[in-house]
Amino acid sequence: MQELIADFLAQERIAIVGVSRSSDQPANLNYRKLRDGGHRVFAVNPRTDTAEGDPCYPDLASIPGGVDAVLIATPPAASLAVARDCAELGIERVWIHRSFGQGSVSEEAVELCRERGLRVIPGGCPMMFDPPVDLGHRCMRWLLGLTGGLPRAARRGAGAAAKQPRARRPRS
Repeated sequence: MQELIADFLAQERIAIVGVSRSSDQPANLNYRKLRDGGHRVFAVNPRTDTAEGDPCYPDLASIPGGVDAVLIATPPAASLAVARDCAELGIERVWIHRSFGQGSVSEEAVELCRERGLRVIPGGCPMMFDPPVDLGHRCMRWLLGLTGGLPRAARRGAGAAAKQPRARRPRS
């Protein structure tokens, strides 16, 4: 999973789907963090023309020049449609936001991403991994790591590469 996270955060053009007019939402916090860290970020929300002082696009297809990665920070019911758009547009890197609770993750969206060969991170938050990580997000990452709430690599047969099981050593 660390490889997927590093690859996602290495992308220059990232869309944040679910950015709101309210700046205290998780999507907006991620938008500002990635923008301030040097990424070209694109706000996506069909209900507003601007967010965080920048243009806001109604959908992924409307972003001039496309994007390399998408962070989905919508209600879970909308995640599947966004994942489908990513697959249709050839956007291979998808992060579905979740800290505590369900977040934006829907099992259908995760499964669609895996079936279509997209590199999906099903949970967690970029702010837990993109340096410098603030104290609050370090604590959240630690706690979610203890409770099993951090994203995990796909199991074999789920459409994505998984770790091979260790070979058994003969007993002596």
